[in-house]
Amino acid sequence: MKTFRFVISFSIALAIGIALNTKIGAIPPLGKFLSPFHGFWQNAENVAIDIESESVEGLSDSVNVYFDELLIPHVFASNEKDLFFTQGYVTAYHRLWQMEFQLYSAAGRLAEILGPEIGNTSLVDIDRRMRRIGLMHGARKSEELFKKEEPEVYELIQSYSSGVNAYIESLSYADLPIEYKLLDYEPEEWSPLKCFLLIANMNNMLSRGERDLEHTNALKKWGREVFEILYPERPDIVDPVIPVGTAFDFDPIVVEKPDVTFPLYFTDPMIENPDPDNGSNSFVVNGEKTANGKVILANEPDLSLNLPSIWYIMQLNSPTINVMGATLPGGPGITIGFNDSIAWGNTNAKRDLVDWYYIQFKDDSREEYLYNDNWVPTKKVIEEIKVRGSFSYYDTIIYTHHGPVVYDRNFTSDRSEVTNLAMKWIAHDASKEIKALYLGNKAENYDEFVEAFSYFSGPPQNYSFAAANGDIALWVNGKFPVKWEEQGKFLMDGSNIDHEWKTYMPNSHNLHVKNPPRNFVSSANQHAADTLYPYYQYDYNYEYYRGRRINDRLRVMDEITVEDMMNLQHDNFNYNASEALPMMLDSLDSVSFTDREWDYYNKLATWDYFNNPDLQAPTIYEVWWRKLNSKLWDEIDSSEVAVYRPNWYTTVDILKSESDFFMIDNQSTSVTESRGDLIRQTFKEAIESLEEYLEEEGHSLLWYQYKNTTIRHLLRIKPFNEGKVKIGGNRHIVNAASSSHGPSWRMIVELGDGDVNAWGVYPGSQSGNPGNPTYGHLIDDWASGEYHELLFERSLSPNQPEITHSITLNSK
Repeated sequence: MKTFRFVISFSIALAIGIALNTKIGAIPPLGKFLSPFHGFWQNAENVAIDIESESVEGLSDSVNVYFDELLIPHVFASNEKDLFFTQGYVTAYHRLWQMEFQLYSAAGRLAEILGPEIGNTSLVDIDRRMRRIGLMHGARKSEELFKKEEPEVYELIQSYSSGVNAYIESLSYADLPIEYKLLDYEPEEWSPLKCFLLIANMNNMLSRGERDLEHTNALKKWGREVFEILYPERPDIVDPVIPVGTAFDFDPIVVEKPDVTFPLYFTDPMIENPDPDNGSNSFVVNGEKTANGKVILANEPDLSLNLPSIWYIMQLNSPTINVMGATLPGGPGITIGFNDSIAWGNTNAKRDLVDWYYIQFKDDSREEYLYNDNWVPTKKVIEEIKVRGSFSYYDTIIYTHHGPVVYDRNFTSDRSEVTNLAMKWIAHDASKEIKALYLGNKAENYDEFVEAFSYFSGPPQNYSFAAANGDIALWVNGKFPVKWEEQGKFLMDGSNIDHEWKTYMPNSHNLHVKNPPRNFVSSANQHAADTLYPYYQYDYNYEYYRGRRINDRLRVMDEITVEDMMNLQHDNFNYNASEALPMMLDSLDSVSFTDREWDYYNKLATWDYFNNPDLQAPTIYEVWWRKLNSKLWDEIDSSEVAVYRPNWYTTVDILKSESDFFMIDNQSTSVTESRGDLIRQTFKEAIESLEEYLEEEGHSLLWYQYKNTTIRHLLRIKPFNEGKVKIGGNRHIVNAASSSHGPSWRMIVELGDGDVNAWGVYPGSQSGNPGNPTYGHLIDDWASGEYHELLFERSLSPNQPEITHSITLNSK
């Protein structure tokens, strides 16, 4: 692992001198930054926390923090308030800038610290988008709900915030994380509202995805028959989260589909969806499946690969709690982890929770809108977007009972036939996820786990569960509206009460399974259930490969060990290639092959479909597959209205079964192309592209080098990145490491016979400081499949060999 350092001579720093002690445009005050006494060099720490004892305002008793060899803090407190206070303090020590920056983005405040634009990107426009989708709107409602209904948990959130602030107050300029010095600003006071905004931001990453407006465009452009070919809801191969044939013992809420039509208007959405690869893998096997009779849980959230890492690992211990796992910097408690009795993991539960409504205003004043044959008053919110080095920008956002009118006369595209589109989203509602995590951290059995996560509204998650008594389970937790078929799949009429959400599913009706006959549970963002489930379930972006591969393996695996579960997390089998490549190779005309074409063909024909890092075939297939997709979907890519390509599984299905489908033919030529023509043409184009690629110095066809998995600093500062990480896999593969996305935390937990054993690894380090020698030090282990056993005890002492440093925080 390369160590990231600036190689800057002291003489250059002296030459710059006083002239660069002030900020000039986007340039930080480099004199301060380069100072060996106050700048970057002050950030070159080499210990966990550079104190052994500290008196801190806000604690009621002493707290001991022990750091192990991985820099993981183990916090031991005598009460919960001090425990969460110290969690905030220690997290801020290692991740303060990250905690703040991610929420500046979520709150629509980037221009406030970065100025009006970077390059050709308007930060004001980015801030406007974030304000208009209403993350802060939902966060404020959640905070008010906690103040009113959950005062005891709210006090713990206040304690966490006080801990963050205690650390901030201890800082001088010399102590500031390097990013503050680069951008020339200082941290502001933390607040409980920011903890709730963090949850809202996770909703933004994981539950905002939808294609309602693109669906409406496609339906109007091509008609229903073509729409169903491009975007089928349920292919035959679905292997759902809840095992096929599971019975549901409840009387469902029935909603009849009304006799209504969707408003078919062309629109041009201006807000991008979250990364479609955001997802995860989680699987649990019980004692019937394992070699030693213990249960084993494996979990990995697949998210953006960032430095600092999305996750910060901790143990929290008090007389009422003993829990360890991955935390979200900026939020109290453990998000994914285990305690003495249970372990839990989660994957994103795909469900369409964002709907768009066409709003009819009474007049240009926009003070009233039509709903159920009545004119209903709107609410206007004026958002001030502060712009560094410039004047504030003011944006008026209209709120209806559906939600904010995101697209209106002030925020729209010339290609849209209509404006005034309101966004209805679960994340706008007050919710209690922090309570769910707090209770889940303390749960000791299945019933307490179910009770805890009944408070979890979103982003909806498939929660996998394992208990020391041998129970395994999976719950699809979230707040789900009861919808009639296709409700919210297209643009809806905001004036029609029949288009409205009427009620929500009771938590007991959420999908779940406990101790299934197959002796395992799993989820990988696929369909949640088969057609026996009585509620309409839909998402545009279900996963069709990872879940099938995991289930294929678990069905045949027995005498499973921890190492087997680790190997499955690193499985590189390319299901897409196994279903598409034989058809592609069979369509080639080998009679006319050149020697070079034979060479590429043979590499593919002898490939076993594993995307291992040192193979060339995955690279050849990737380039060919993407060329084929581009050629096949050129009508979609060049469409005058916003539409999107079908998913990979549907693409393969169309190529195999819809040989006369009109999009297979290239509409720009006078010749009618067949599937074989497209495949043969793109095979030649792929080879030409690869040969050109190989002409550049340092390029090879090895999969890991071509894929170039890179762990990127949040500011994209190249010296703080780590590229060409030697890891296989790719999107849609269980080892889902693509170029910038993948397993952000891998955890294995084994429970039984009174023991808890756990292992973990992630692509980063505990410290977010590029000057720390451990910065990014786990990346190579993560890539190669090496896990670290996690230290988890009910008591620790500074003299234990696993402990490298300890501190005591005392009350003032």
